Amino acid sequence: MSGSVLYDVPGPRAVLRNRVLGAVTILLVLAAIGFVLWRFAETGQFASAKWDLFTYTRVWQLIGEATLATLAAFAAAAVGALVLGFVLAIGRLSDHAWVRGPVAVIVEVLRAVPVLVFMLLLYYGLPVVGIRLDNYWSVVIALIAYNGSVLSEVIRAGVESLPRGQKEAGYAIGLRKSGVLRLILLPQAIRAMMPVIIAQLVVTLKDTALGFIITYPELLYIAKLLGSNANFGSPLIQAALIAGSIYVAMCLALSYVAYLTERRLSRSPRVVGLTRVDVAGHEITDTQLIATQDAVASRRGAGRFDGTDPGTGV
Repeated sequence: MSGSVLYDVPGPRAVLRNRVLGAVTILLVLAAIGFVLWRFAETGQFASAKWDLFTYTRVWQLIGEATLATLAAFAAAAVGALVLGFVLAIGRLSDHAWVRGPVAVIVEVLRAVPVLVFMLLLYYGLPVVGIRLDNYWSVVIALIAYNGSVLSEVIRAGVESLPRGQKEAGYAIGLRKSGVLRLILLPQAIRAMMPVIIAQLVVTLKDTALGFIITYPELLYIAKLLGSNANFGSPLIQAALIAGSIYVAMCLALSYVAYLTERRLSRSPRVVGLTRVDVAGHEITDTQLIATQDAVASRRGAGRFDGTDPGTGV
């Protein structure tokens, strides 16, 4: 039987149809690109006068400073969003309703408020009540609030998607809930949800562009400023192409860092899914083994070790 239950090897007619559709798609994409390039040429966007502004060193210094401002806002927002996401996720996973309920309300409210509205409220609304925030902190706090609430749901979903036996194994070896979360559930959930977490961080990086609305001098703000220079023919498209290229480069760099992190996590003994056999003949995972060792070490350090292994009983 060729193929599998989910996929059958296409026959000659299907192969021909797929090739025709692929060729037509490529031709349509090339035609769209050609039309855009033709319109650029017709409107003089490739004229050297349109690019004269970008031959000045000071202009590239401004672009570099704007890029650093973008990265500064992203770095603070990414760290804050991750911290807030873990805190809210742990609150959502609490066994106490008086903790779980208010945290759920906070998460839903933060997710419902658009980032731009949050920035406007922080920068223009707070001065009405006598509180003034710098535009940098307005951007960072808004990004932390929104992306932290989204990441909390990602982390919570990752933890709850794990088999129930993982949690029960932690309780069986004497761990409390904090230990089960820290040693067993969170490492596996983070590894499983790493692509989603990185995708949300990429969104955070791109959302820093909203800061230009409140005059934060990030990359888009400088690109708009340079593109509106009438003395050089208002090279808005040229400035947008340069800024867009820098955004793409930063997103690709972040994706590469995520790829390296994922590879490193996959090699970590705390998250590798290999199995071992204890003296009773039962298979235990590396995570359970490490958790057992940590529990034994903590009991030995507290003077409560009785000479038996809590996981195997010997």
